[in-house]
Amino acid sequence: MSSDAQAGPEQQEPNPKIQIYSTSATGVSPFWRDKYEREARKYWDIFYKRHQDKFFKDRHYLDKEWGRYFSVTGKRIILEVGCGAGNTIFPLVATYPDVFVHACDFSSRAVNLIKMHKDFKETQISPFVCDLTVDDLNQQIPPSSVDIVTMIFVLSAVSPEKMHLVLQNIRRVLKPNGHVLFRDYATGDLAQERLTCKDQMISENFYVRGDGTRAFYFSNEFLASLFKDNGFNVKEIDLCCKQVENRSRELLMNRRWIQAVFCPSDAGDLSSGNHASTEVDLPSQENIESNISLNASKEPVKNIEVDMSEGVAADMFGIPSSVDNEIIQVSLNEENFSIRVLSREYQHTCKLTGLMLWESAQLMASVLARNPNIVSGKKVLELGCGCGGICSMVAVRSADLVVATDGDTKTLDLLMQNVASNIAPPFLDKLIVKSLEWGDRGHIEAIKEVNDKGFNIIIGTDVTYIPEAILPLFATARELISPSRGDEEDQASALILCHIFRRVDEPSMLSAASRYGFRLVERWPAGIFGNSSQGVVGSWFAESGIDKYSFSTALSIMYFQIE
Repeated sequence: MSSDAQAGPEQQEPNPKIQIYSTSATGVSPFWRDKYEREARKYWDIFYKRHQDKFFKDRHYLDKEWGRYFSVTGKRIILEVGCGAGNTIFPLVATYPDVFVHACDFSSRAVNLIKMHKDFKETQISPFVCDLTVDDLNQQIPPSSVDIVTMIFVLSAVSPEKMHLVLQNIRRVLKPNGHVLFRDYATGDLAQERLTCKDQMISENFYVRGDGTRAFYFSNEFLASLFKDNGFNVKEIDLCCKQVENRSRELLMNRRWIQAVFCPSDAGDLSSGNHASTEVDLPSQENIESNISLNASKEPVKNIEVDMSEGVAADMFGIPSSVDNEIIQVSLNEENFSIRVLSREYQHTCKLTGLMLWESAQLMASVLARNPNIVSGKKVLELGCGCGGICSMVAVRSADLVVATDGDTKTLDLLMQNVASNIAPPFLDKLIVKSLEWGDRGHIEAIKEVNDKGFNIIIGTDVTYIPEAILPLFATARELISPSRGDEEDQASALILCHIFRRVDEPSMLSAASRYGFRLVERWPAGIFGNSSQGVVGSWFAESGIDKYSFSTALSIMYFQIE
């Protein structure tokens, strides 16, 4: 027995709180950066499949902001770039029924939404799929035939390295005296601040959202230079600021966007290159009635519309939303569980691993469902159970007490929802959800208040992937495990870990276990499937009917007891 173990948990040095996911600010990795670019169309298709036409508000402000460009005598030909579900098109044709709109979008689902809209008419709107960085607009639209190009929150979705291709493309179809009407995200917008905090930066001012779609945040200088370099003059450009209040959630959200008008550089008297640029300071919380200044007019903040619905706020500002979750159905020994987890489309940017259901938890839950004797009549503690809590929900049907723990607040909130929707009394009365960061003295003492005799079985699934967390894991388990050794090996208190070896190898794990007085009694599989049927863990698989071949062969179970 090591000297540390002999000293007992009370004499151990206090352990620091462990953040079990990376807090580095390195941004998006090259692998994901390339994937987001390569599969951009797929992410936007998923976006429109999920949200349909419910995400953005209809843009009824177009007439107020740019009516002088649409109300010219004669039929106007318009190109709507990034038409989405039609939030620009349909308010526009309703106000100006004589216009004809070419509508293109990267996403085929978006184009289909346009065609299925109740107000769609082929005589007014011609929708088509187009990647403006690759496809030539002249294949769909005659050269120099468009009076107005509308670009409303669309150029920001394009990689900055390819934005010039978009502008050159629309330049070819725009009339010499035509105009580009532009509105898009500005640097300093709250959404940019939130994405920066989440370490989701692809490159300077370019970020990936949780759903895989991307957003660039423009400065006046960058935008003006971009258009000038590609054959346009700046007629108007303004930085607009507004404070959006969500009273129900007590949120004040500072929104910033750029609104501009551009024209081709050879457009006669419009080619002087003179333009006005106005920057409006972001209103403080004490000055909510600050005004927004635009070239065309000066309007009070309350009269300015922002292109967002509740869905945008949830997606961009991290406001929890039920639509961010999906249900996984799990069947275990004739028991069915509906586990709510983070949707797959958001998992790639989420660093909270507890919001997902891992295969190790499903394997361990299968073991417990087929072998209730493991926890029958015992007190059970699950470490890092995640939002699923599937092992705890299975164990509570046989155990005397189950305490399910995790260190993350969002994970615990979702865990409690899953417990409430899957477990009913009297089992619900025996399952307690508690916050536990390994090594946190306050959390450990709070759990001891629930059960001061220690736990007979402690379970952890995929909790061994961060090297810095291994010592606090075993230290915490040592403090909370029951000292009972039992007459039989399978009756003694045990720590059961199920995982795939990732960044922590087995020798490092065994060293940490030994330091806190644990010895490895058995591992599964011993070498290959079927060779470990003689021991405690092997017996769980021998006659239980668990289809071990349906799980990853990389999964491992380690069975520890106190030395």
